[in-house]
Amino acid sequence: MHEVSLGNTLRDYLTGEEIEETTYEEFRQALARLLVEELGYPRERLRAKVPFSYEVDGERFNRNLDLVAYDDAGRPLLVVVFCSGCVGSFVRETAVAARLIDNGPAPLALATDSRDAALIDPASGEVLEEGMRAVPRWEELQRAAEKADRTPLSPDQRSKLERIFHAYNGFLLDSCCSSECCGPFQKS
Repeated sequence: MHEVSLGNTLRDYLTGEEIEETTYEEFRQALARLLVEELGYPRERLRAKVPFSYEVDGERFNRNLDLVAYDDAGRPLLVVVFCSGCVGSFVRETAVAARLIDNGPAPLALATDSRDAALIDPASGEVLEEGMRAVPRWEELQRAAEKADRTPLSPDQRSKLERIFHAYNGFLLDSCCSSECCGPFQKS
């Protein structure tokens, strides 16, 4: 299933602005609320639908990352990717996104369908914990960031990871309905 408009608007939990209601937006809003109200994330440190660009063979592609938590310096701490389907099948894509994100890599990543989750170490691709209890509290996230290797990717590493990310995004979406889909994958 792809993210499509439901023809309505709703109030964004993080910004208070009216935004388009989509098939995934209610899940994004629930995740933001969980992070802020139950796990102590400062609202101003979270961004939804974070634009993410990458390049393959000279062609630029854009995708939105569902939620990203940032530190005081504007560096990503946690990349959250909402997935419809088996959470485990989104682990690699989510880990790669967390390594490629601007000002990254992010020390942790989370793939979730809002009922299940996989907390991922982007550097190794290893699943650290599973289930919604795996979502780190704000304090835990900050401690993980202090210990993490945040060395930026070399141009060669970046190029290889962009190809992997594109394989997950480009192939799957191009093969179904790219001319009709208003999902998060678009060529620039």
